[in-house]
Amino acid sequence: MFQTLRNAWSVPEIRKKLLYTLLMIILFRLGSAITVPFLDQSMVREWVNQNATGGNFLEYLNVITGGNLSKATVFSLSITPYINASIIVQLLTYALPPLERLQEEGEEGRKVINKIMSYVALGLAIFMSIAYYLTMRNSMKAVTYTTGAYGWYAAIVIVACFTAGASFVVWMGNRISEKGIGNGVSMILFAGILARFPSDVGTLVALIQTDAARYFWVSLGILVMFVLMIGFIVFMNESERRIPIQYAKRVVGRKQFGGQNTHIPIKVCMSGVMPIIFAMAFMSLPSTISLFVKPAETLEAAQESGIGAVIYFHFINFFRTTSWGYAVLYLVLIVAFNYFYVAMQYNPIEIANGLRQNNGAIPGIRPGKPTSDYLQRVLSKITLVGAIFLGIIAIFPIVLAWFDPSLQSLSMGGTSILIVVSVALETARTLESQLMMRHHKGFLG
Repeated sequence: MFQTLRNAWSVPEIRKKLLYTLLMIILFRLGSAITVPFLDQSMVREWVNQNATGGNFLEYLNVITGGNLSKATVFSLSITPYINASIIVQLLTYALPPLERLQEEGEEGRKVINKIMSYVALGLAIFMSIAYYLTMRNSMKAVTYTTGAYGWYAAIVIVACFTAGASFVVWMGNRISEKGIGNGVSMILFAGILARFPSDVGTLVALIQTDAARYFWVSLGILVMFVLMIGFIVFMNESERRIPIQYAKRVVGRKQFGGQNTHIPIKVCMSGVMPIIFAMAFMSLPSTISLFVKPAETLEAAQESGIGAVIYFHFINFFRTTSWGYAVLYLVLIVAFNYFYVAMQYNPIEIANGLRQNNGAIPGIRPGKPTSDYLQRVLSKITLVGAIFLGIIAIFPIVLAWFDPSLQSLSMGGTSILIVVSVALETARTLESQLMMRHHKGFLG
């Protein structure tokens, strides 16, 4: 990867793209330091640090935004409205026939879908900005003016700052995709997650200072596990099952076509991090509800309030990350969402029909339904392997916190490392393709 980066830097055109991408990332980090007016930043930070725990939605947002949610900056929402919009539109594309037809129209259809996605992202940004403002005003008590004309003015300014910040981040992501290197949204997400790495180092250093005899070896063990996890993620990301395909020979006029052997690559982890995000969003709902409807602190206090309070107490405790039931249900949901996401992306019947139309076949498998059934069986096995891989990555921070609750505040968990490594590999592949286009040994080589 470093050799690829060095070679890419030596090409002037690619160097301009790298510098442009770096400039956008610097702008993103500068915007992450600009605070929104009429807010008490210290109260926001204290409230988020106390409540963004236990695997709730606030903790997920704080990790995705690179800690901006707890800083009350103009980029507090970061890229999250666009990510949520892309998930919603992608799901609706398979559910609504008009969107499905647009997707089949090629480049023009994708442009229309992207425009729809932008409008959905803007609507979500406004909704999330208003919700965040209400949370800061009612729960955090961090808004300077809350009543009268000053209160309305402060509300409009705060919501406008959050919405404009989210829109500007999406704009930067699109500019990176057009003029930079790699997928812009992924690069912004990469920069936000990686920005929290120094705070994790600071947490480990603070723990070592409190108990050097214990946490020095714990920190060393975490470092080794992270290195092994990165290697595991790289291996699984590059793993694929290659199904052999043989095309029959056919003669058109005096020319002979076909007759070659090739393969269909099926990646083990084709769904990426999306099943984890779906499962995380589902599992975080009870913890998020508990922020507004507080359960009883102890079982005895719940019993005094009645059977409803006892049920609610056990329900909320079940969805805490310290519960083994949480880890089991989280793993099951990741497997289920992985199958669901792969089923939307990969259609064995279409592939089987395409092979038959092009005189292609899998050796030993008859064309038509036997081919689609065979592809479905192979896909089910590969999907299970990919789902187990994602589950291991996702529950790693939970298991780590079981051994030592002090390590629960570490943001660089398995999901964050998976996103960072996936974006790094994707960017490296983009650089390699750019180099191949400019150094292709062809007629003039």
